[in-house]
Parts: sequence; C-alpha cells; structure tokens
Amino acid sequence: MTKRKQTRTVLVGDTALGGDHPIVVQSMTNTDTRCSRETLQQIQGVAEAGCEIIRCAVPDQEAAEALAEICRHSPIPVVADIHFDHRLALASLRSGAAKLRLNPGNIGSEQKVKEVVAAARDRGVPIRIGVNAGSVPAWARERYGKTPEALVEAALSHVALLESLNFEDIVVSLKSSSVPLTVRSYQMLSKRVVYPLHLGITEAGTAWYGTIKSAAGIGALLAEGIGDTVRISLTASPIEEVQAAWALLSAMELRQRGPTIISCPTCGRTEIPLQSLAEEVEVRLREYTQPFTVAVMGCAVNGPGEASDADFGIAGGRGEGLIFRHGTIVRKVPSNQLVNALMEEIEAHCSP
Repeated sequence: MTKRKQTRTVLVGDTALGGDHPIVVQSMTNTDTRCSRETLQQIQGVAEAGCEIIRCAVPDQEAAEALAEICRHSPIPVVADIHFDHRLALASLRSGAAKLRLNPGNIGSEQKVKEVVAAARDRGVPIRIGVNAGSVPAWARERYGKTPEALVEAALSHVALLESLNFEDIVVSLKSSSVPLTVRSYQMLSKRVVYPLHLGITEAGTAWYGTIKSAAGIGALLAEGIGDTVRISLTASPIEEVQAAWALLSAMELRQRGPTIISCPTCGRTEIPLQSLAEEVEVRLREYTQPFTVAVMGCAVNGPGEASDADFGIAGGRGEGLIFRHGTIVRKVPSNQLVNALMEEIEAHCSP
C-alpha cells in the first residue's frame, strides 16, 4: 500500500484530520435536526458504534438554533450542513458547530462569504468544501462536461475564494455516484491541494450495494494513500454506515475497532451449518470494541492450521468440532455447542 499523502492538520473540535492522524470515521444524522432530543439519541448510538464526527442538516433557522442543544450534549464533534443561506452558517457557528459543510460560492455575495469566514476563523472552525457531480456549477459543467476536471476545477474555485480571505482551515470532498469518476477526481485533486480530503461515494445506494460501491471507490483511494476521513453514504441507518466504514478500514489494515471475523467459503467438505454459525458469531461479537481475530472454519482442512493467525476459532466436523486459540486446539465439543464454547473462550480472555 502506498504511503499516505501528507496533508495539513485541521481540527474539528478536538478531533484532528490530516497530517499523521488516523483516518476518521464520519456519518450524518437522518433525524429532523429541529428535534434535538431525537437527534441526540441517534448521535449517541452512532458514537457508540464508532462514529467520530457527525453531520446534521441545517435547513432553516429553527434547526440552526436547535443545534445549540445538540452541540452542547453531543459526545462527538457536530458538523453543520449548510446550503445557500449564509445566515444559517452564522447561526450554526453561534450554536457551537465544530465544522461547516458549505460551498462559499453558493452562499451569496462576497460580503456574506467574508462574514462566514470571519466568524469561522474567530471560533477556530474549519469549512468543508463539498462538490457533488450532480451540482457542479454551470460554468464548470459547460467548460468540462461530466468529467473529473469539472469537479476538481469547481472545488479549486471554492478553495481559491477562501484562500483569498486568508482562510486555510479547509477540508475538501469530491463526490459522485460513479466510482471511476470519483476516484479519478480525488486522484487529480490530491496533487493540487494540501488540505485534508473527505472521501465518499455519494448516493451509493442501499446497505448491500452501496457498501460494495463505497468499498470499491474509497478502498481504491486509500490504497493509494489518499484520504483523511471517510463517510460511507448508504440508504440505511447511520449506524450501518459507521459499521461499514470500520469494516473497510480494518480490511485495508489501516485501523481496527472490534473483532475481525474470517470464515471460509462453503464447499462439499462442510458438515456444519457454516453460514448461520458465522452470522451468529458476528452478531454476538458486536459489543466488543477490542481488536482481535476470530475464525469460523467449515472443516479440518481449513481448521486450526490455515487459521493459525486467528486469536480464536472453531473448525467444524461431522457431529463435533474444535475450539482453538492461536492455532492450538483447546478442546473438542459437539457441533451444536460450537458457538457457545467459542464465546466462553473469548469471554475468558477479552471483555466488551
């Protein structure tokens, strides 16, 4: 894997993006921000799942004011998602937002941009410039068409506007529902800016397909050392977004939170209900945040030997199976006791 590209460090509350800091997991609430109680409940849930920065939509003044209660009690930094109205950005800053997501070219006159930048600077709040393929400015679309150049040049125009005001606490994202377009856009942009990059595939789809699309695009960029923070955008619960993001970072061996499960594919040698066993193990391990590896293997051929690197594991056989730890067989149990015996072994050495 390519060494990660070095970018500026930007602070979102007490969470650092860029530089040598770990890649940060983000999500966005899907509650009505005006209902602070419901929104805070959801934020608590995603934070427990491993979300490190949360974004809230701010469609009107009431939502901007409700953000004060949300920011006051949120366990993680809150980002205000702003479109078009600079007054909502100013109100969100007064409410304690730790970051703004807006495009300075879309909030009105230069004076309005100056007001927002001044307020953000005074509070030490960064701004994320977010360019989506579906909302590229007309001038960029007419000049470049539906290309990576259009997204990159649109983003750079927003960056230039902030830089002209001596504001450099900037994060940038370039998103499309097309994986190749997104990947090429980030590749181009990463050569032209030193600001942290927020990775994502927008409008990726449902939990199943959207996760695959996001893993393909975000994973390709991470493998090239590009990216400082990720959001996997799904038509699903924000908790599922967070779980998918952590699974991706773990698969890329960049960060790990909670257990990693390895399980072999089913074949004619399998004599246990491997799929249901692996799924049950996955569910029962969800409360663990400690990183360790668990193997669920279908037969002796793929048993302790092939999974010897796993911290814990099971290998099934006809009517019975093996419990092993670090490649060493611990005991033999009936097949219908495999999962319970595995969990007993894990609980003896690890805590949730």
